[in-house]
Amino acid sequence: MTQDSTLEESARRRLRTLRTARGWSLDDLAARSHISASTLSRLESGRRRLAVDHLVTLARALDTTVEDLVATADDGDVVIRPRHDESGRTTFWRLSHRDDPTGRTVVKMRIPEADGPPELRVHRGRDWFYVLSGVVRLRLGERDVHVEAGHAASFDTMTPHAISGHGGPVEILSILDHDGERAHLHD
Repeated sequence: MTQDSTLEESARRRLRTLRTARGWSLDDLAARSHISASTLSRLESGRRRLAVDHLVTLARALDTTVEDLVATADDGDVVIRPRHDESGRTTFWRLSHRDDPTGRTVVKMRIPEADGPPELRVHRGRDWFYVLSGVVRLRLGERDVHVEAGHAASFDTMTPHAISGHGGPVEILSILDHDGERAHLHD
């Protein structure tokens, strides 16, 4: 097997894995990528050659990089090398693979103390977090709940909510579903 065919086969597997991890059908990905479902099926199965322009379009539709799509099998399927990123004033480290089969995202977040009244948000789903350090000020509607290091919280995210540090920054470990990831990690 040549390196090109190994690379293409790896990309095919990653494409299918990323799509199914998001719970998307071929039709779902087709709508996002503007590539027909029949073409996607042939690309995934190897009945059609995977071209560079396909990789760019599909990486964008799957919210990943071309590099991630063509990554060869190494310890990267097991070892996660988090890099820090930012969303607003929050710094986060993704601790799970983007193609996690559960559809969940595990993140460590560093959240500063709020400068003023928190901006309350709602989204579908439930949020769960564990406080690693500091004290969280969890605003749920009109309630303020303080969650100390070593404790966890879980709540319905249709309740207007905001999370900030109380008396300084806070670090939390959070498990997010797709709705939570969109709401908390993307501006």
